[in-house]
Amino acid sequence: MKLSTALMYNGNPRDAADQVAALEQAGLDTVWVAEAYGFDSPTLMGYLAAKTETIEIGSAILNVYSRTPALLAQTAAGLDNVSGGRAILGLGASGPQVVEGWHGMSYSRPLGRTREAIEIIRAAMRREKLEFQGKSFTLPLPADEGTGLGKPLKMLTHPERDSVPIYIAALGQKSVEGTAEYADGWLPFLFTPEGADRVWGEALAAGGAKRSADLAPLEIAAGGMVAVGDDVKGLLDFARPFFALYIGGMGARGKNFYNDLACQYGYEKEAKEIQDLYLDGKKKEAEAAVPLEMLEQANLVGPESYVKERIEAFREAGVTNLQIAPASDDNPALVRQLKEWVS
Repeated sequence: MKLSTALMYNGNPRDAADQVAALEQAGLDTVWVAEAYGFDSPTLMGYLAAKTETIEIGSAILNVYSRTPALLAQTAAGLDNVSGGRAILGLGASGPQVVEGWHGMSYSRPLGRTREAIEIIRAAMRREKLEFQGKSFTLPLPADEGTGLGKPLKMLTHPERDSVPIYIAALGQKSVEGTAEYADGWLPFLFTPEGADRVWGEALAAGGAKRSADLAPLEIAAGGMVAVGDDVKGLLDFARPFFALYIGGMGARGKNFYNDLACQYGYEKEAKEIQDLYLDGKKKEAEAAVPLEMLEQANLVGPESYVKERIEAFREAGVTNLQIAPASDDNPALVRQLKEWVS
């Protein structure tokens, strides 16, 4: 099992890079760089490549609407080159509020668009001439939609590798099934080992049954806050604003993937209450309504023996890369300790 951490979009990128370099020395394997509608992640990923030596650097996530598949391939190839073969391309459909509100693009065919984008990205990385006829993308552009001068092109430069690992952020049944079929890895969110099989087991099995033998087994990167000690349970309260934001505020009523997930976990009443409170501006009340049981299952907070049990629970649920948010006065020391346990 690998060990990773995610950089959120509300921090100082330069400070974050220094922190990642220290965690790399402590044994961290992977860092995920978020984007949403803050700073773009490829810029920080390139900066991290210069500040580190061994750590894998992944986007989490780049959406498949705001960049063309060819540009996503160029970005992946460029990052893989400057990092010496350490790039991971984390993709996702994002959501309609960001795609339509920030990027001004129609949130149409997210599943099909993601599949087509990945097919084109992989062809571009292999330096094949891009010729593609799909429902979301057509390459080259037909003459009646442009000047008629477009022609099939292949990537001008030679990538470090002819493929980079492609992970998909997916929560819905069909998107998880597709991820299990054709992606290299899966980036679930608010993942709990106790609820994962009930929510996604059938989708993972259905996608896995169609998975190409040319692909390695599906990698899964998931986890949560980590704090070790006999009196650290209270730190779970620091996760409440994060859970309340996503369950309550990341989407509209009837179109919030994270709220849907909480319902699928069995917290229908709590999910509705959190959303109602959050959208009414009562954020503190929404945070208080997040179920303690969900916080406990999605994080690894408690005495050493308990945290080790939680690591094994995530491992048994299929997680191959434990994604941690270390909560300690000495995060590099905590990472060193966790690296021993996950290994």
